Amino acid sequence: MTTSEKNNVQDYKAVVAILENYVEGLKTGNTEQLKKSFHQDAIMYGYWEEYFIEGGISNLYDSVEKHGNAPYFTTHIDILDKTENTALARIKYEKNAADKDGIDYHSLIKIAGEWKIISKLFQISVK
Repeated sequence: MTTSEKNNVQDYKAVVAILENYVEGLKTGNTEQLKKSFHQDAIMYGYWEEYFIEGGISNLYDSVEKHGNAPYFTTHIDILDKTENTALARIKYEKNAADKDGIDYHSLIKIAGEWKIISKLFQISVK
């Protein structure tokens, strides 16, 4: 079987579904929903305006608990590349729970047939 045969449309849909679950968790402020998108040992690094944030994905959960839901949150998801077991995605967004705009880059991995986000790299813009 060639790589292209293993890299099927259903996998793309599964990757998008994980990212859409992430977006919905942010929109609703639901950390339990967010946790379903991430590997338990996921990491995140990036900038919230000029402040550097680093470490485990629990930083994201803490931020969502602090800021709550984001009813006006809008996003655009792009799958930048995908192999049989890995994927890279970009999510551009406006009006997160802190009324900020930004961009996320996510690395995903397929483990035991299930896609999970393993890392988040982000930049939240200064308004």
